[in-house]
Formats: sequence, C-alpha cells, structure tokens
Amino acid sequence: MLSTIVAIATASGIASISIIRLSGEDSLRLAKIISHREEITPRHAHLTSLYNKEDALIDHAIMIYFKNPHSFTGEDIVEFQCHGGMIIAQEILETLVAHGARLALPGEFSKRAFLNGKIDLTKAEAIAKLIEAKSVDAAKILAKQLKGDLKDFIDESREAMLRATAYSEVMIDYAEEDIPTDILENIIKQLDALVLKIEKIVDASHRRKGLIEGFRVAIIGKPNVGKSSLLNGFLAKERAIVSEIAGTTRDTIEEQVRIGSHIIRLIDTAGIREAGDSIEKIGVKRSLESIKEADVVIALFDLSREFDKEDEKILELIDEISEKELIVTLNKSDLERKLSVEKLKKFNPINVSAKNDFKHLIQKLEIFFNSIGQDEELMLISTRQIDAVQKTKEAILEAKEPLLRGELEFFSYHLQDAITALSSISKPYDSEEILDKMFGEFCLGK
Repeated sequence: MLSTIVAIATASGIASISIIRLSGEDSLRLAKIISHREEITPRHAHLTSLYNKEDALIDHAIMIYFKNPHSFTGEDIVEFQCHGGMIIAQEILETLVAHGARLALPGEFSKRAFLNGKIDLTKAEAIAKLIEAKSVDAAKILAKQLKGDLKDFIDESREAMLRATAYSEVMIDYAEEDIPTDILENIIKQLDALVLKIEKIVDASHRRKGLIEGFRVAIIGKPNVGKSSLLNGFLAKERAIVSEIAGTTRDTIEEQVRIGSHIIRLIDTAGIREAGDSIEKIGVKRSLESIKEADVVIALFDLSREFDKEDEKILELIDEISEKELIVTLNKSDLERKLSVEKLKKFNPINVSAKNDFKHLIQKLEIFFNSIGQDEELMLISTRQIDAVQKTKEAILEAKEPLLRGELEFFSYHLQDAITALSSISKPYDSEEILDKMFGEFCLGK
C-alpha cells in the first residue's frame, strides 16, 4: 500500500488562500480526524473547523474530498483551502503528518497520477511547464499537449512503425509466397515521411523554446554606446550604472521584462573591444558568450560618433549571426548625426534614443515574438522529449539501410529501437529510474 502523502500546493508568501493537498488511502480518515466530522460528502465544499493534535482550533477552512478513482492522482484526495500565509498552512501540514501522513516528495502527486493511469508523461511534463510558462502563446501550446496532441502524434507514429515491422515479419515468414511488390516502397515512404515530420518538430521546438523558458535578448555594442541606458529604459528604473566613462559595465546584467504577452530575459553586456585589463577581458568574453546563448541580438551603434575600429569589430560579429534574430539599432538619434551608416544599410537599422524613445524597437521585438508563437507545428517541451525523437530518427535511418539491402531481420531490429525511443516520451519501459528523475524536478504539491 502506498503511504498517504501531504504537501502545501500553493506558493510561499502572503495570500488570500493557501491549499494543502492530501492523497492516499488514509486521506478521508485523516480529514475526519482534524475536522471532527463523521461524514464528508465527495465533491462537496465543506466549510469546517480544523483542529491540531491537541484539539486546539487552527482555522475555519474549505475542505473538499475527491473519492478515488475520480481525482487527479486516482487515489482518495482531500484538499484544505485555509486562510493565506505560511503559519496556518504549516500547522495544518504538521497536524496531518502527526496523524500519520508523510510529506510528499517533489512531483509525487503527478507521479502517482501517472502510475495510476490518470495522465501520461506528455501531460505530466506539460503540467510542470505550464507553471513556468513565460508567454500566453506558451500556455496555449501546453494546453494542446494537455489535450493530447503530442500523445496522438506518438501513437500514430508508433502505429505506422508497428505496421512496417509487421510487413517485414510477413515478408520474412512468407518469402516464397506472392506478396505485393509495392509493400517495400510503401514502408520506405512512411518512414521518410516520419523522419521529415520529426525534423520539422525538432526545428520548431528549438525555435520556440523561448515561449516557455523566456526569450533571451542580448544587447551588444562597443563601450559607451548606450547599452545600459537601453536596459534601464526597458525596466523603467536605474538598474545599470550609466556614465560617460567607457567600460563602466564590466559584467553581463540580466533582468526580466514583459513585452506584449511575453516575459523576456534582457541581457546588458560589457562593451566589446580590445580590453585593457584582466577584469574587462572577462566581461568581454562573457559578452561573446551571451551572443551565442541569445535568441535575439540587439546590436547598438552610436549615431553621434564616427564609425571606428570598435564598430568594425561589432560589424564582423553580427555578420556571422545567421540563426538568430538580429536587430541593428542606431542609438542617440536625438543628437547630432556623425555616424556613416553605409555599411549597416543591409541590416535595415532602426533609429532609437535609449533615454527618450525606443518604441519602434519594442514593436519590432513584439512582432518577432508573436510570429514565433503563431507557428502551428507540434512542439516538444523538454530536452528529454527532443532526445527521444532524435534517437527515433537515428534508429529509423539505421533501419532503412538493411531494408534497402533486403536484410529484413536487421531492419526489424532497428525499427524496434525506434519504437522504444518514441514510446518513451509518453510511457517509458524502464520506468522507475526515469520517473524518479523526471518527477523529482517538479515542485511540491504537484
């Protein structure tokens, strides 16, 4: 018998309501003990008093009982909705533990829901990511996965590979019989179509990762070009030190800011130039690393200063950027123009004033983020899922070679590897170790 587990399901801090969740065979018995009630009606909100181990009143709370199997975990669940703040919730938690419940491990509620067949791993991961979603578009994508879109793709693909394996077994067992000649051709077509679909999904998943995790936007440029002023402008506060001394920013500064319906990670980098001391060299190195990690790069040039060797260095860097969104921005448009922009025209630069007006830059960023969200391709939401479909693709390509040579036994062997890899996204075979690792990354109460 699984032990009865308990956890506070709401975030720490002061709030109107805190929720304590109890799941397991003893849930109803424990709820009766701390509420002093003899009868609790399933799916009925009971306004009740709750008492500690010494029968002292803890709080007046809402108590709801979900009878198995009609609950999130598939077990008996009782939820207590008490007044917010950690003191009351913690006392209810400690009282339930004193009466025999056990503190839940991270993700243990979702793990039990999976083990009891209430959700598969695609839905479990969608639940975890939904809590972390950094945009409205991400919430929509994850809602589709909760609905079962990814599971449907896996089931359909798995069925196609099983059919191909079955055809192969038939051809092995009845090699001397009259078998339709187009079977081999159809198998190859189905596998090629699946590989193409996988490639599209993986590409879309990498491209849209920022919708869930938050897009990383790096501001780069030579020293004293206005990067820190632009960061402060986005945040509407003095987060970074601004001065006329070149090299004031020695390290990268990261802050979250909302643009439209998206929460992004804005990164102010150290000015890129030939550094004069060891500390500045480290800052420049981190700036270059930020470019590699960013989804969007804002390259800042100073309109009030003539184009120089340091600008040339930035130009060389952005010329190498191909897989990221690049926005070339000409800052200090409110000052006298001295910069020759001939070399920058190919980037369609936009004029801004970091201190006064950069609404066109915000609009361009929002248009880009929204365009990523409009992609209708299915999305994989974790490294585990991407690794699984990549292994599936590799196994399919390995299976094709013996198939073309007529070595059907080897074809079937590799295709079984592909089926196993793809199936692991929704229900892995070596479940216990994988489940402990995956659900252990969930928050408490989920």
